[in-house]
Amino acid sequence: MSNRRRVLASAMLAAFSASLVACAGAQTQSNVMNIRASLAGSAEVPPNSSAGTGMAEVRFDRDTNELSWTVTYSGLTGPVIGAHIHGPAAVGGNAPVLIPFSNVGQSPITGKAQLTSTQVTQLMSGLMYVNLHTAAHPGGELRAQLTPPR
Repeated sequence: MSNRRRVLASAMLAAFSASLVACAGAQTQSNVMNIRASLAGSAEVPPNSSAGTGMAEVRFDRDTNELSWTVTYSGLTGPVIGAHIHGPAAVGGNAPVLIPFSNVGQSPITGKAQLTSTQVTQLMSGLMYVNLHTAAHPGGELRAQLTPPR
């Protein structure tokens, strides 16, 4: 084989390898779902008039069933004394704690958990919500439903 053909064959092999890597990266990325949900007192059940606001940014990896979150908040009536993901419940319903958050002392609250197959189904069905609790609102001051993108 001539040098020119070897160079051409090597270039074609490199281009093919790069396209495989790009496809593998795209496939992995498509298996990650991101959810952004605004926290509000008006979303609580029953609603409250809290001036607090917040944002839940949740990432779910379909390959590993790992759920990770960053929850930011401000303007609450007092310190957060509890924060969790609850479920299963649709908008307007209440449910028990599924995933407690451990570092609730200040914003942001971050963490991760491994979901069971039942919890994956609940998440994908929009039946989970983030809830922040304070002394003034022990049932929840801010809430956000985790609705998967369609």
